[in-house]
Amino acid sequence: MIQDIQIRQDVELELLYDAGVNAATIGVAVNDGVVTLTGTVSSYAEKMAAVHAAERVQFVRAVACELNVDLPGPEEWTDADLARAVANVLAWNSSVPLGRIRVEVENGWITLEGTVDWQYQKSAAVAAVTFLRGVRGINDLVNVNPLVSAENTKEQIEAGLRRCATIDVRNLLVEVHDDKVVLTGSVHSIPERDEVERIAWSAPGVSDVANHVAITEESVIKDS
Repeated sequence: MIQDIQIRQDVELELLYDAGVNAATIGVAVNDGVVTLTGTVSSYAEKMAAVHAAERVQFVRAVACELNVDLPGPEEWTDADLARAVANVLAWNSSVPLGRIRVEVENGWITLEGTVDWQYQKSAAVAAVTFLRGVRGINDLVNVNPLVSAENTKEQIEAGLRRCATIDVRNLLVEVHDDKVVLTGSVHSIPERDEVERIAWSAPGVSDVANHVAITEESVIKDS
């Protein structure tokens, strides 16, 4: 498919010009707008940077990441070293509530568990440990338990979507069931879908967001 060839070339260029990624070690395949990344990277941060680079490319519908994190030998830490580093960086992060997140480390994989009051606290915890040396992957099992009710959640989310200049709210539907939000409809790109989810998480009273928003190639072509 001609468009898949163009997408692959664009993703390869996006990786090449991303300073946080060594594009020479990453393979790119595209099938019907779905990008698959293969190969090895030297850190978990580089792995996520590669995924985000692919998501930025126009017409990409989804990204399957099959990258392996191959840590340089001299820099590989023990699980005990990494666990201490994770505990310290979380303790020093003002956005992460003290004593609310439990940490386990096995073979370089970090598991975060516990309960926080807001989504930004959960996101801050993941971001804080992403760039530590020795990280092979992160299992984010932290739950969000908001302090406020969700009575006006639907209205607040819809108002937030309307304020966003890059989102066409006519193609979106917001449903709220207690403290859980379900998003459906269509957008033009992965970053736009992520922005819709970010707005949903920013509303008070939300403990879970199911993002079923689709990326439709037709809507992109029609508007371009």
